Amino acid sequence: MQPSSNHHILSGLTNNLQDADVQETQEWIESFDALIQAQGTARAQYVMRALLQHAGTHSVGVPMVTTSDYVNTIPVDQEPEFPGDEEIERRYRAFLRWNAAVMVHRAQRPEVSVGGHISSYAGVATLYEVGLNHFFRGPGHPGGGDQVFFQGHSSPGNYARAFLEGRLTEEQLDGFRQEKTQAPNGLPSYPHPRCLPDFWQFPTVSMGIGPMNAIYQAQFNRYLHNRGIKDTSDQHVWAFLGDGEMDEPESRGVLQLAANEKLDNLTFVINCNLQRLDGPVRGNGKIIQELEAFFRGAGWNVIKVVWGREWDALLEADHTGELVRIMNETLDGDYQTFKAESGGFVRDHFFARSAATKELVADYTDEQIWNLKRGAHDYRKVYAAYKAAVEHTGQPTVILAQGIKGYGLGPHFEARNATHQMKKLTLEDLKAFRDHLRIPISDEQLDSDLYNAPYYHPGPDSPEIKYLLERRKELGGFLPDRPHTQQAITLPSDKAFASGKKGSGKQLAATTMAFVRILKDLMREKDFGHRIVPIVPDEARTFGMDSFFPTAKIYNPNGQNYLSVDRELMLAYKESAQGVILHPGINEAGATAAFTAAGTSYATHGETMIPVYIFYSMFGFQRTGDEFWAAADQMARGFVIGATAGRTTLTGEGLQHADGHSPILASTNPAVIHYDPAYGYEIAHIVQRGIEHMYGTGDEDHNVMYYLTVYNEPIHQPAEPDDV
Repeated sequence: MQPSSNHHILSGLTNNLQDADVQETQEWIESFDALIQAQGTARAQYVMRALLQHAGTHSVGVPMVTTSDYVNTIPVDQEPEFPGDEEIERRYRAFLRWNAAVMVHRAQRPEVSVGGHISSYAGVATLYEVGLNHFFRGPGHPGGGDQVFFQGHSSPGNYARAFLEGRLTEEQLDGFRQEKTQAPNGLPSYPHPRCLPDFWQFPTVSMGIGPMNAIYQAQFNRYLHNRGIKDTSDQHVWAFLGDGEMDEPESRGVLQLAANEKLDNLTFVINCNLQRLDGPVRGNGKIIQELEAFFRGAGWNVIKVVWGREWDALLEADHTGELVRIMNETLDGDYQTFKAESGGFVRDHFFARSAATKELVADYTDEQIWNLKRGAHDYRKVYAAYKAAVEHTGQPTVILAQGIKGYGLGPHFEARNATHQMKKLTLEDLKAFRDHLRIPISDEQLDSDLYNAPYYHPGPDSPEIKYLLERRKELGGFLPDRPHTQQAITLPSDKAFASGKKGSGKQLAATTMAFVRILKDLMREKDFGHRIVPIVPDEARTFGMDSFFPTAKIYNPNGQNYLSVDRELMLAYKESAQGVILHPGINEAGATAAFTAAGTSYATHGETMIPVYIFYSMFGFQRTGDEFWAAADQMARGFVIGATAGRTTLTGEGLQHADGHSPILASTNPAVIHYDPAYGYEIAHIVQRGIEHMYGTGDEDHNVMYYLTVYNEPIHQPAEPDDV
């Protein structure tokens, strides 16, 4: 176990400088310590920042601190009081852990053998429960409710909670991963709105898409508010993610949008259990430190929840700084190993690295050392982080919470490399887990049938269930939950489609331009046009949509605070906080996430919006196809316009730019209806039919997306024949 040389641990602020006056330096340090003792860490933080700012005015170079010590961001003296009944919450959290594990275990019975992920929820139970008891507002909240992107593999915990709440039955729990064979009582293994439309809001298991969709959901909330369509000022977006998931390019690729738009209505909670599916996330490094540097550099507010309250006394007694030094230097691979061993092992391989730290725990038993918890499992630490996140303004927040995968499941599961794939418990595991959680189930009940271990519910009149239900009532209702309010909207009149039907006369016009003309007329339609959300990834001029700039304007919550270079032109680039066009830049992945947020607004906000996403066709189902599957799972509605389509248009730019196969790829998605129209009058009929299909009052399935491929080659567009 060697000290880490990972550059993410600490910025070497003094490594390359000499101390010319050691005594004076010590006096400054002692003075700062006295300030902390006399006035607390909040005052010390302000003074430190003021000094850094003052140093800059005198050209004193101070390097940027991208990472902090491997300790909690929020000092103990700044932690708020925990407002709930921690004991009663701990009791029913034990019921949740038990039922979640038993549900997966029962699904692994020999005649079914579908299993699931037994360890994921065990590691995030506290992170969920602090939110569900004190922060996450349901759809009935006066402010409109929060949007929560639950971590996909931990869905058994959501089902276990719904069982205690009375929303799911034992029969439904026994249908886990058996949507068809146990229909209508089957439950999808992951968050899947299309498979369980009354329950799930967001599909999150396709790694990386959840983080990206959460960012654009937060942006769309602000978009609705700034356009005056809905007051979303009291709504918050929460995304629960894994540290291994953050390796996906999509997970980190659009962080700048959240920072640039100051989305303080967004919080990422990253469950840093230091493990991915096969092994450590950063065995030779420190993923929390790496993510801290990355998010801070991207402009986010960062809160670390590394250690539980049991460490507070040790850190306070660490007068030499040796404990913090060892925490900084210990590799993630070692931290994982510690939780797979014993208290004695931790004493010998962690605390014994220094005489000072060995002395710190000299009076501790091995059991006490083993019970030094990590931050993700401590209600008070997590509550303090959540409270700080929702009160922080001007930036999105990421909470990096260190936990244990398989926490509480026993030595066969906790922190093991294979724990993600483990689906069942031995009889010994079950009994040890029951004892650890103090579940009142007898040995006889477990001995009688290994794969029929009973669920536990204390009854609707128990103090635990009454408390649980009261907390959700005060917060606005159950979560996750997907409302089914179908808003009736005014559909456009026939005249809105007239331009497409009359042809281009003597002029040449591409089908792209024919579509854009129809779109412009639709946006002018009274009682309808304000619902259209044009989404263009930096190709508006290519598609002839720059004519939209002066009137519809480009959405930017900061407005346009610069003198535009083309301000004198008729088609000047205009940004506005009330702008209509979502312009994500050269970013088809982000544009598709924006499409998803707008296309599901009918469910998340009860406000029907009509996204029209136009892009180079090969960047759709070829490049971002997985996102369209996620949009389909979330039951998005809207128009997807693949422009510059065809095999010949851009062949000279490489085969990856030639697109004649997107219709084939799109056809594999059952929620996509594709058309490849030749003439503008066909487009008019298709768009009119699509609006009626997706947003009308008929009995057909509204949850589809219309995909049109259009071309940039200008031709004589014929008028609609009389006999059509």
